[in-house]
Formats: sequence, structure tokens, C-alpha cells
Amino acid sequence: MSGYFTEDIPADELTRQIEVARSIGDSARRLVAATVVTDVAEEEVEEARRLIDAATAILDRRHIDSSFGFRFNSDGRERNWGNAVEGIRNAIAPPAEFIVDGDRVWAEFVLGPQYEGPGGLVHGGVIALVLDQVLGRAAVAAGSPGMTGTLTVRYRQGTALGPVRVEAWFERAEGRKGFAKGTLSTAAGVCAEGEGIFIMPRKVHGAGPDGRSGIGDA
Repeated sequence: MSGYFTEDIPADELTRQIEVARSIGDSARRLVAATVVTDVAEEEVEEARRLIDAATAILDRRHIDSSFGFRFNSDGRERNWGNAVEGIRNAIAPPAEFIVDGDRVWAEFVLGPQYEGPGGLVHGGVIALVLDQVLGRAAVAAGSPGMTGTLTVRYRQGTALGPVRVEAWFERAEGRKGFAKGTLSTAAGVCAEGEGIFIMPRKVHGAGPDGRSGIGDA
């Protein structure tokens, strides 16, 4: 499957690249949030637009001709920088940094004003997006990576903009199918529950449980 790459970048150089990527991604995320809630005068908006256009022109001087993809380094670290949930270089992503803790995968991050649906609440589609990713990560951690076949989300209550926690666990595997469940919570309690079925493509079934066979929801 295209979009998955293996690289051999020296550890120190990869660490430096991660720091640079995170810095530009964080700046872009702050820009997106500021754009949503700004109340400056029109002339200041025009000044900001000119500066944004200039920055865009700089970044566009050289770029890859495809999506960023999912890159595995020889030291075991991953570069998933373009992902809509995890991508440290993607202004759309919070970004979530998932932690594998025993049989659970979890992350805590902030969903700010750029993720609003109903007034003051997180958009339901964003909640589904985040749950899809953490469920897929749980399947990968359990050695049953696959593409999302079915995603079911139950919204228990509105999710206030701000800090959230997502958590998922793997339930079982049936042939090429992996089943995972998870939740999204705030200080108010569980706001949404998710269940996903992740299907390993036939051409890579049996290639190994390390998640490097060119599949996964990441």
C-alpha cells in the first residue's frame, strides 16, 4: 500500500527534525485558533493576511509531491506528521500523543475553538475522528492493525471545548478483523463511546504484528 516508507535517519538528526516540525506545527495551530476568535480591526486582519501569505510562499518553495505518509525509522520511531489527529506538522491535529499503557492506549490534549460544532462544544465529527484514531491505535498495539471497517459512536453528553482524554482497548480478533472499544471524556465524565472494527487487507494478512506491513488507521 502506498504512503508507507522505511527510512534510516540518524537518531540525533531525527530528534532535531522532530523539534523543528513540532515548532512550525504549533505555530500553525496557534494561528488557526487565533483566526477563529480574533476581534482585531480590519486593517490588522489585512496585515496578518499579508504576513500569512508571505509565510505560505516561503514554505511552498520546496515541498514533496504527495501526502506526507507514514514513515518508519530504523531506530523504531515513527513519523506520522501529516495525520489529522497525531500529525505534529498538521495544523488540523490537536495533536494527540498516544501512550500505550498495558492493554490500554490513551492521550490527553486540548480541543480548542477551531473544533467547535454546537456553541461551546466540540463538533461531533471531530469526536468521531479522534475515537477512530485511538481505536485504531489500540488495534495496532494489540498486534492486529487494520483499516477502519466500521466505526460506531454513541454520544453520551456534549463535549465542552478544552481538555479531553481519549482511551481505548482491544477486545478481540476474528481472522482479519480486530475489535476495539474506547471513550472520550472531560472533567464532566464520559462524553462519547466508540466501537470499531479494523480489517487487515488480504495481501498483508499474516505479514506480522509489528504494524509495519503498510496498514493501519494512522
